[in-house]
Amino acid sequence: MWLTWRVATQRALYGEAGFYLRERPSGHFRTSVSASVAFADAVLALLVEVDAELGAPDVLDLVDIGAGEGVLVTRVLAAAEPALLDRLRVTAVDLSPRPEGLPERIAWRSSLPTGITGLAIANEWLDNVPIDVVEQTSDGPRLIMVNGHTGEERLGGPPRPADRAWLDRWWPLSRVGARAEIGWPRDEAWASVLVRLTQGRAIAIDYAHPVDNRPPCGTLTGYRDGAVVTPVPDGTCDITAHVALDACAEAGRRAGAISTTLSTQRDALRGLGITGARPPADLARTDPQTYLRALARASEEGELIDPSGLGGFGWLTQRR
Repeated sequence: MWLTWRVATQRALYGEAGFYLRERPSGHFRTSVSASVAFADAVLALLVEVDAELGAPDVLDLVDIGAGEGVLVTRVLAAAEPALLDRLRVTAVDLSPRPEGLPERIAWRSSLPTGITGLAIANEWLDNVPIDVVEQTSDGPRLIMVNGHTGEERLGGPPRPADRAWLDRWWPLSRVGARAEIGWPRDEAWASVLVRLTQGRAIAIDYAHPVDNRPPCGTLTGYRDGAVVTPVPDGTCDITAHVALDACAEAGRRAGAISTTLSTQRDALRGLGITGARPPADLARTDPQTYLRALARASEEGELIDPSGLGGFGWLTQRR
């Protein structure tokens, strides 16, 4: 059956027995959350900042969107000070079933809460919001159709006017053969977070690209068992594409954001004290075990801020 990439990906990832309804992310790809507890420490530092900005509200929300296995919020809970824990309301949003052993105080939902006062964080969520793919031809852009069983592609009809408008603004195609990924579904998904943010910050973290440097062939990719594979929308692999975070930022502003920051994970985490600095060599002589623990932590932090790896992720931060 020939489908657009958006429809095919929706079925493959979230349809009956879809990839994300039966698989856990940690079995297929490495994320910042799985790389180090230091990432959760950084999110906790952000939460403390937001709490201070809001004047320590009676109820402070932490909402993890695309929570996967709930590791991030579990670690934040474990590290938070009692005074903060007393006011903290933690919600994990994911379509997959609630993981076994998740702390009871973490609410597990398949949809966003209606009101958020605090911090909403979406780590590698938007890249899994399905999108359509187009290719420029001598007659203009044409939708790419895909066989959901084999991954084989062919050209379809022209994109709709709304798709063309998004392409013209955010991903103009300048030559025949160039491809683009139509990102307005991600814009709408992100705006749905901002309209629910009563006060606080919303942060989207993903591999991203700016409007003046879009990849000419697109970024559609598959992952299975820790390896990059051909993206076949048959439910056997993750299907992902990088995110036009600048377009999402504009959607967030229209949804009510009063400030916007676009940065890299490297810069954001370094600002939160994640530096990858090695412990002093003298510590190896005076306290070898502490030195080895600190060295391991430095290595983990280094992975999180590596500009050629996880540190190259884009961070979109917006406030209401």
